[in-house]
Amino acid sequence: MEFPRPSDQFCEDLFEISLPFLRDHAERLKIESISTGFFQDIVIPLGVYLNLLPQKEKPYLICFSGGQGSGKTTLSHFLQLLLRKAYGRSALGFSIDDLYKTKEDRKRLAKDIHPLCEVRGVPGTHDIPVGLKVLDSLFSARPSTLTPIPAFSKPLDERKPQSAWQVYEGRPDYIFFDAWFGGAKPLPGKDWKPPMNLLELKEDPDGLWSKWSNKELAGDYQRLFNRFDLLLMIKLPNMDDIYHSRWLQEQTLAKTLTDAELHKKIMTRKEVEHFVMHYERLTHYVQEKIPDIADFVITRDKRFNYRFSKVPE
Repeated sequence: MEFPRPSDQFCEDLFEISLPFLRDHAERLKIESISTGFFQDIVIPLGVYLNLLPQKEKPYLICFSGGQGSGKTTLSHFLQLLLRKAYGRSALGFSIDDLYKTKEDRKRLAKDIHPLCEVRGVPGTHDIPVGLKVLDSLFSARPSTLTPIPAFSKPLDERKPQSAWQVYEGRPDYIFFDAWFGGAKPLPGKDWKPPMNLLELKEDPDGLWSKWSNKELAGDYQRLFNRFDLLLMIKLPNMDDIYHSRWLQEQTLAKTLTDAELHKKIMTRKEVEHFVMHYERLTHYVQEKIPDIADFVITRDKRFNYRFSKVPE
């Protein structure tokens, strides 16, 4: 199946019909300055392609990989909406962030292994068996099956109580799973690089924490990644853009919060930069290696213009 082009007549027709509800959704998500080109050049062709995939009994599990703030969750939201409203297809999205271990569990890791293990984000700080259990439920679901979907509060840095989780009924046609290092393999130990930034230099000069995380990546994460039907990566120009994008993501999060106490927990720009340092080592690998194995690669420039640089042949 040839990948659809925005200039194809059926893409142009779908774009005209869909643009109003896509824009309305952007406003509800507090996403400002999203370009028409993002909808026309990315969301519409990808939605058409996914709808044309051969139907099968089990859901398509599609991973969105790429650096923090690159637009993975945003793209997932719009694709779910497009597939539901334009094609009547059922779609569900959640994130590897929703699988973070509890604060108590991470404190235990910090005590037993290394203080940096308390900070969420890197491999080893997620409860992957919980995610695999959710996927098993969704894949085998009957029309009346209820599957609770985990959720995590970033301002509170804690997993939400199960009473606050979304409950999905039935079996979806598509599951969109965003994970900033989705598809990554463990880094080769023989070529281990020295500290990558100031955080590693000060807090992990011997690489105890980063090597522990790398070892964790070789375990249950690979079981999860091997289940992906398709892998899509959003590639940013460089690490500086990832730092900036994560800061913009924090600002957007602040706009969606109505609880004054939660709003106080929003990170400053300096705090965001320190936070992203925890991810930098593996992010370099993601930027360099994942495009080679991904089915789709979307590149985003410094002006937030998106384009496909790789699509299935």
